[in-house]
Amino acid sequence: MSAIVIDHVSKCWGAMRAVDDVSLTADEGSLLVLLGPSGCGKSTTLRLIAGLEQPDSGTIAIGGRDVTRMTPAERKISMVFQSYALFPHLSVAENIVFGLRVRRVSRGERDARLKRVADLVGLGHLLERKPSQLSGGQRQRVALGRAIIAEARVCLMDEPLSNLDAKLRHEMRTEIRALQQRLGMTMVYVTHDQTEAMTMADRIVLMRDGRIEQNGTPEELYNRPATAFTARFIGTPPMNIIARGDVLLGVRPEHIRVVSQDGHGARVKTVEHLGADSIILCDIDGQPVSVRQDGFSHAQPGDEIRLAWDAGCEHQFDKTSERRMPSAAGGIKRVAAV
Repeated sequence: MSAIVIDHVSKCWGAMRAVDDVSLTADEGSLLVLLGPSGCGKSTTLRLIAGLEQPDSGTIAIGGRDVTRMTPAERKISMVFQSYALFPHLSVAENIVFGLRVRRVSRGERDARLKRVADLVGLGHLLERKPSQLSGGQRQRVALGRAIIAEARVCLMDEPLSNLDAKLRHEMRTEIRALQQRLGMTMVYVTHDQTEAMTMADRIVLMRDGRIEQNGTPEELYNRPATAFTARFIGTPPMNIIARGDVLLGVRPEHIRVVSQDGHGARVKTVEHLGADSIILCDIDGQPVSVRQDGFSHAQPGDEIRLAWDAGCEHQFDKTSERRMPSAAGGIKRVAAV
């Protein structure tokens, strides 16, 4: 069953089409990530689902109900914002139950829900503190608790981890995913961080200029990108794209190996040592190429090396449309023709 259905929705700001004929579904109990660079339309799409913006055309359904013209309150959703949006003068407990107070939920029910939620998000020992006494990660947990206590079946998250440092982001994305699965809620999560998308999502909707570039599982976007844009956006480092006549040839950095003979000549520009592996940044006929190697690479800037990969690891895109083309064999020979 689909918890959310967006059907041919568009939203314009003057002459700019922020969301351009977007259609997608989020299955019941799944985590759908809206991914893309700044200005791609992902946050506007989320705000349209929430009812914070009204579409110029198209329809939005939540739980089988057409909510296109309903207010946010009528849509029975919860939302977590990038800014946390906590009341500084209220305690953690008061922030979490604020929405229940507004809806005049009984004191007994509020207390029971607060205890369950505080245990879920690890805030039981901090309920009397004010937001100013909390770390960034703890504030984010308060925002999560406020969303969970509403017991809405759909939760929307707008870049909730962007204010946290790298270590906290890693911890919080693990916690959010675990909570989403434990509670069985449907979640739509907006981010520009492809690592968050790849590690959390059941399904990723990659957006570009207000339209959907590709909609699929993390595995599909990584192993079979529909466009050169997807190939460049997904992966760290991203896929290498090498121009060859009227074809763009794509190869993932981890699929390229340094060989002693054959292959294609390349010049090392720099080497990034990451501990478990190294990234060798090279130049092939004036085009940048990244190579991922296990362990510590002994390559040095200025070294002349040779690179090769298997034909089955190639991706081909039309140079004009940048759409995926059927793959063909000939890995190393193809590079020689660059």
